[in-house]
Amino acid sequence: MASSEILLESGTNEIEIMEFTIHGELYGINVVKVREIMQAGPVKPIPHSHSAVEGIFKPRDILLTVVDLPFYLTGMKTEPQPKDLFIITNFNKVNIAFRVNTVDGISRMSWTDIQKPDRTLSYGDEGVATGIAKFQDRLVTILDFEKIVAEIAPETGIKLTEVDALGDRDYQEEAILLAEDSILLSKMVETALVRSGYHNLKKFNNGKELWDYLCGIKDGDRLSEEVDLIITDIEMPQMDGHRLTKLVKEDPVFRKIPLVIFSSLINEEMERKGKELGADAQLSKPEIGHLIGIVDELILRNKKEN
Repeated sequence: MASSEILLESGTNEIEIMEFTIHGELYGINVVKVREIMQAGPVKPIPHSHSAVEGIFKPRDILLTVVDLPFYLTGMKTEPQPKDLFIITNFNKVNIAFRVNTVDGISRMSWTDIQKPDRTLSYGDEGVATGIAKFQDRLVTILDFEKIVAEIAPETGIKLTEVDALGDRDYQEEAILLAEDSILLSKMVETALVRSGYHNLKKFNNGKELWDYLCGIKDGDRLSEEVDLIITDIEMPQMDGHRLTKLVKEDPVFRKIPLVIFSSLINEEMERKGKELGADAQLSKPEIGHLIGIVDELILRNKKEN
């Protein structure tokens, strides 16, 4: 299968899910994360790697780490099958191959139809499922591939040391709103902001919750006191970050609020879409130190303009 194309219009709150199977169970991944699908090939083992890492695979000019997704999900070692496929992903500026048994197709749906898994299904702060989608007569578990990769290779994730390197900073009074459905990432962004002096933070589980909050303070004098900047993820149940950005930037009252998209999906195409929607800045999630610099810059600019 050739490299995937982004077919969805910007800000429609829709998602395309590629469905695949592992041991007969149906899972899904956001098509935006998929670079291509390839027939599984010989993998060179790498000593002392994570138990879920099969090794490396170089089909052409790119060296890929191969993750044994069946083993990661079940803990059971199984022999690779001749018809296994590699889903080649690209997010957080990293290319990784995930072994799966079959790829069953692509379905389009609204984020409003995707539910966050109940915490009783999670281990620790949250499990490996980022959402549960229902397509007609079947349920699809959408996996949190960022969490999988961060667990296997922590060096690819957010590094709070980047924030510590900024040194001591003064207390900041500005109010920041954060839309992020991942409990783990929400805590990390909060920690980074607090260490940087931004203690006035309100967190929301998705774009809809943040949008509803904005609408609730739209009339009266509270708006200027309760929001100076918005940070949003893209992938979120109920309302994604692109839809939230579109609503904020098309509203005559909210449009001047600086808005930063902070997502693992930022690439050239997604950056173009975010810019069309009016986002003031867009950053890939590992760039936490850069995020603080951008927040400083946008808040200062907004003060000067107002």
